[in-house]
Amino acid sequence: MTIQPRLRLGTRSSPLAMAQAEEARARLCAAHGWDESVVELVPVIATGDRIQDRPLAEIGGKALWTKELDQWLHERRIDAAVHSMKDVETIRPEWLAIAAILPRADVRDVLFGAAGIADLPAGARVGTSAPRRAAQLLHLRPDCTIVPFRGNVATRLGKLAAGEADATLLAAAGLERLGGGYGGAPLPVEAWLPAPAQGAIGIECRADDAAARALLAAIDDRSSRARVMAERALLLALGGNCHSPVAVHARIEADMIVMRAALFSPDGTARVDGEARFPADDAAAPAALAQDLLAQADASITRHFSGSA
Repeated sequence: MTIQPRLRLGTRSSPLAMAQAEEARARLCAAHGWDESVVELVPVIATGDRIQDRPLAEIGGKALWTKELDQWLHERRIDAAVHSMKDVETIRPEWLAIAAILPRADVRDVLFGAAGIADLPAGARVGTSAPRRAAQLLHLRPDCTIVPFRGNVATRLGKLAAGEADATLLAAAGLERLGGGYGGAPLPVEAWLPAPAQGAIGIECRADDAAARALLAAIDDRSSRARVMAERALLLALGGNCHSPVAVHARIEADMIVMRAALFSPDGTARVDGEARFPADDAAAPAALAQDLLAQADASITRHFSGSA
């Protein structure tokens, strides 16, 4: 007898995306007492996975990770879509809802090729296509050179092993979700800030699908949602996009959100920092921090953020 799926979860087809979808399915089944067979995983090949030879910002930005899944949701071929929240645009269609944020994993970046940023050899070539990582690195180590790196974890580590760069940076959360054991040196958030929403898995569904929203609400982590949505609100207020070098970390402390953020010029020569402490339900606080950061910044930074207009 064929069991009819209770929920069809769409996901990108990359190994990390599939691991994230499997985590979402496991949490749903645990929350509802289901057998895994009642949650179907539906892989979709995203444009961002097909095109690997150019930086994301040059070929359409974050929408390259979401547009196929959005289309399948709109066509009702899937009931929900699993995303890395750092890859989801801050402005989403009104017909979509972020129904669940899973418990956030390690937000840190991991450096491969040296024990720390200070330990990189003089003039090191560092592989990354992330403007945040490139600018943050060049701010600390202006002697280094950035080498464009894209691809999944195995591809980037393979490029490093082949000598295409002396070092590279990967997200700790992704490494953990792929089973760990990769090595590398985690960079403390006190010295190296992550990307907005790094380490967070989100699940979207159609806003008018009350049944899916109710099922997904069972695995929504309140603390992770508060932190992730605050970081996304900061990015939205900044007018940040894939070209914008911005780093932010929000933590919960005594029922308050404490948010640290930094903006950079792409070459790392300029940096501004800010911090705010506010209740989780204070929707205006991230925007106020954004405006404070932009007010401190010169044109080498603000030209990369439309929130300065």
